[in-house]
Amino acid sequence: MSAVDQAVAVSLWRDRRFRRFWAGQSVSQFGDRITELALPLIAVGALHASADQVAWLTALIWTPNLLAIVLGAWVDHRADKRRLMVLADLVRAAVLLSLPAAYLMGAVTLVQLYAVALLTGAAGVLFNTAYPPFFAHLVARSSYVDANSKLSASRSASYVAGPAIGGALVQALTAPLAVVVDALTFLASAVLIRRVPIGEPPAAHDHAAPSLLRRAREGLVFVVRHPVLRASLGCAATVNFFTFVAGSGLLVLYASRDLGLTAGVIGMAFGIGATGSLLGAVIAPRISRGIGVGRSIVVGAVLFPAPIAIAAAADGPLWARAGALALAEFLSGVGVMLFDVNLNSLQAHVIPDGMRSRVAGAFSTINYGSRPVGAVLGGLLATLVGLRGTLLIAAAGGALSLLWLLPSPIPRIRSLTPDRQTAQASDTDARPSPR
Repeated sequence: MSAVDQAVAVSLWRDRRFRRFWAGQSVSQFGDRITELALPLIAVGALHASADQVAWLTALIWTPNLLAIVLGAWVDHRADKRRLMVLADLVRAAVLLSLPAAYLMGAVTLVQLYAVALLTGAAGVLFNTAYPPFFAHLVARSSYVDANSKLSASRSASYVAGPAIGGALVQALTAPLAVVVDALTFLASAVLIRRVPIGEPPAAHDHAAPSLLRRAREGLVFVVRHPVLRASLGCAATVNFFTFVAGSGLLVLYASRDLGLTAGVIGMAFGIGATGSLLGAVIAPRISRGIGVGRSIVVGAVLFPAPIAIAAAADGPLWARAGALALAEFLSGVGVMLFDVNLNSLQAHVIPDGMRSRVAGAFSTINYGSRPVGAVLGGLLATLVGLRGTLLIAAAGGALSLLWLLPSPIPRIRSLTPDRQTAQASDTDARPSPR
């Protein structure tokens, strides 16, 4: 590591504000892995829910993202984004604590589980729309990639160790009581974020300001007119759509039915994939310094979905089939982190204050809205062309997300400094619609 690289790394770890935020996010990520395991187990074990009812539980967690574009417009006109993030964490903690309380009274119902999924999902959208302006004023512009790398590495580590920790807690405490641990992590996150002093620009209080819906529209128009944001949203939505065509459910079914792998081998392959994500998050800053931020995004956009084809082409002895699945998961994990770390940093660089939450809301509505549509199409394709054919379509379609990036300024962006191409791109077709 060069002296410059060391200076960047040390400066963040010596920054008490960043350390507090990073610690809060890290502990919260590990808590999330517990709840992701515990909620379906409560539905199946305690309430004997059907597969369809469990699917609705998952869908309700994502449903609030459809309103993110409106919520983002509201958040942009609030003065203290940090306070909203703390509120979101406290709401999630309180909602989750209602489950063990009801369990101890013997009153857990499927309706309550659905309400928990919906409310925690809504609080998550509030947190995510308030996060971009908070992050932009927490970290120096030159450290965006490094900061996102550290935050993504923690998230990836939670996927490596989190399921095992969650499984042990569920086994020891039962699923409803294990949820208490996740609630405590949200409380810890709220305390740590509350203690992060940060100077945010004042919110606009113009009495002649347009309505909430018009502000939401301005956020979407801003994205569509901005060459960097337009290309990145098109690329991200396309990648998400096709990776959900080959969603984890279909991939598990394919690995079990077509490849003949046991549950233990499939779990090991997915664990190896999680280590790929961890590696990708760690090396993302080095890769971006070597080939540029824009080219790193391009590489990630292809490397994320394309390895699905390796799993689809798997054949031969057991070790070869298992190895192909593990390799596909590993490479895809590296790719998604190269894509996410660099793209999130680039977006933080080009979006001006006053538009950050609106843009985040527009992104969430379109980007996350593509996921359930892709999952539905995946089920239809599996019926029509089979599991292997569906995976190949997902790999090819996801890799074609590259076509959004190539004509845009993104591949030519090397670093996130004000005098680079990003600053020029942010001034091009980047104005909100006239009021």
